[in-house]
Amino acid sequence: MNGLFRVTGLTGMLLVCLSASVMAAPGSRIWATGGVTTIEGSAGGGLVPWALLSGYASDTEWGGTLALSRTPVNDYTLTVTGGSLNWHNRIEVSLARQSLDLDTLGATLGQDQLDQDIIGLKVRLWGDVLYSRYGQWAAGLQYKRNRTFTIPRAVGARDNHGTDFYLAGSKLFFAALMDRNVLVNATVRGTRANQGGLLGFGGDRNNRYQLEFESSVGVFLDRRWLTGVEYRQKPDNLGFAREDNWWDVFVAWVPDRRLAVTAAWVNLGDIAGLTGQRGAYLSLQGSF
Repeated sequence: MNGLFRVTGLTGMLLVCLSASVMAAPGSRIWATGGVTTIEGSAGGGLVPWALLSGYASDTEWGGTLALSRTPVNDYTLTVTGGSLNWHNRIEVSLARQSLDLDTLGATLGQDQLDQDIIGLKVRLWGDVLYSRYGQWAAGLQYKRNRTFTIPRAVGARDNHGTDFYLAGSKLFFAALMDRNVLVNATVRGTRANQGGLLGFGGDRNNRYQLEFESSVGVFLDRRWLTGVEYRQKPDNLGFAREDNWWDVFVAWVPDRRLAVTAAWVNLGDIAGLTGQRGAYLSLQGSF
């Protein structure tokens, strides 16, 4: 019941944000050039941060986003609420709260969910996603703190907090596929996180930073519709259960500069010994 109240309240906050945005356009950048909100709060796809910064703020403006997403898979449900601020299309600061409901394991483990807070910082280094020959590049970090460390500690995690570092490059290729624009992103992440941090950081098998590759490819069907795929490598630090890479197939609808809706089919692989964690992903984002 508390989860329902929390989701309802945050949905209300998002609707208030959208209503306020009607009074003023959210920045002056070109349509859909802020991406959507990832499950970790930064601008990108659903799973992968891109070099794009959130919202529509130009070099002389500031703006941001509020977002709510939900992913029910076979044995778990991930709910994420987040927000971000973009200053002069140069610096993005983001906050996110992740809650993983232990739908199947909760009764056995005596704990209903795992919670994690994420503070993100992204800096645009150089380039422009539309017009620069080599696209846009950004560096970012995500400080993560696991708020429910009893289970992660029991399965071998070393720490309840950690910081991911990443370098991302994004480029839009005009009329590249059947006269449709194609967005390509590549990200390299240094991380110790187990299941993104929901199962802590480091483990009995490995406690060192590892470089992992992430990528997204999206095709603009028109300026309102983007469809594509994402892939994200993961470290494998815990000996009790293998950690699989993630991937999704997504569709994003941007009917207005103030609103983006993303739906996806997500494959999270095996999580904590429970196999085949697949399901639908839905995200609602408001820009201001």
